Amino acid sequence: MGADSAPLPLREGGELAPIQLSYQSWGELNAGKSNAVLIFHALSGSQHVSGFNPDNPAAGPYWNEDVQNGWWDGCVGPGKAIDTNRYFVLCFNLLGGCYGSTGPASASPATGKPYGSAFPHVSISDQAKVATLLLDHLGIDCLQAVVGPSIGGLASLTFATNYPERVRTIISIASGIKTTVLNRLILFEQILAIENDPYFNGGDYYD
Repeated sequence: MGADSAPLPLREGGELAPIQLSYQSWGELNAGKSNAVLIFHALSGSQHVSGFNPDNPAAGPYWNEDVQNGWWDGCVGPGKAIDTNRYFVLCFNLLGGCYGSTGPASASPATGKPYGSAFPHVSISDQAKVATLLLDHLGIDCLQAVVGPSIGGLASLTFATNYPERVRTIISIASGIKTTVLNRLILFEQILAIENDPYFNGGDYYD
């Protein structure tokens, strides 16, 4: 999906424009456009769910050997749990990701340089909204299912809550409607590990 010049209002305030979404698809969309399954990837995942993809120009140097093999290849494909002989499967790189969708490494229209620390906060609700833009772009009114592991599961639940008329089935894996205190502490430790890396430079490490 190419860049959309229409600003996306963000839940936490402000807006983001232009927006570019990098996505992949598997299987065939039927005539009634009723067999689509949308997968939200986990935090460190990408849009590359199944198969082998050696090249993604939109991701540049971030598309390395670690991501060229589909992260859910055992579950998505012909005859597998999410059967691409039956379903048209979609997955897009979440906003803020580094695999082709608009994120901190993208050029800010205000400066022409990477957003870095100036990239706005994007909520799970914003990710769900972006998913509707992709579905509209493809002419899909209602999904057969929305699926996701971890943060992708939370995004799936949020999508179904915010847009119940656009999905029939929810499959949320290793996720829930809210995080526990322990989970928040673990995430806080991960954040500190990144922020204390001198090369992180407060988020402005692209120069």
